[in-house]
Amino acid sequence: MLTSMTSEPELQQGVGEPDGFRRLWTPHRMAYIQGENKPTGPAADDGCPFCSIPSLSDEDGLVIHRGEHVYAVLNLYPYNGGHLMVVPYRHVADYTELTDEETVELARLTKQAMAALRRASGAHGFNIGMNQGGAAGAGIAAHLHQHVVPRWGGDTNFMPVVGHTKVLPQLLADTRKMLAEAWPQG
Repeated sequence: MLTSMTSEPELQQGVGEPDGFRRLWTPHRMAYIQGENKPTGPAADDGCPFCSIPSLSDEDGLVIHRGEHVYAVLNLYPYNGGHLMVVPYRHVADYTELTDEETVELARLTKQAMAALRRASGAHGFNIGMNQGGAAGAGIAAHLHQHVVPRWGGDTNFMPVVGHTKVLPQLLADTRKMLAEAWPQG
């Protein structure tokens, strides 16, 4: 006969009742899940956050660097610490709609983002890409944006694998300041 080695306090007692499990609550994620600050339609004046961010201060908008046609901004809901996006100022949905100047600057700022993340945090690798359209997973499909997600050897640990939780070691404002200072000049 098999007996349980689990003590009573560790047993799941039901929703809302105390038990032995420790939970990491991330109530700020509910804003993302519920679509807060997502555009209501395809036009720039439909509440597009990527169109409103440039009018904010760098600190309030989490802007790391401003180019002529494109800017770099921290992701408000990052996959990893330092997760940023390179975004054209112009409200366009599809990569093929970019001008040659926007395309070149998007590529240049992506390279600069990688250099800044390596300099500031010692990133070992990167996931870089864009989701084109809602069917492809774009959270804000109406305004093109390229993700630059830093990665480190061994960064897949028990928290995301078992706990489905990411631990971010730094406040976004502090990450923005660190990356802005590490951004390549020229």
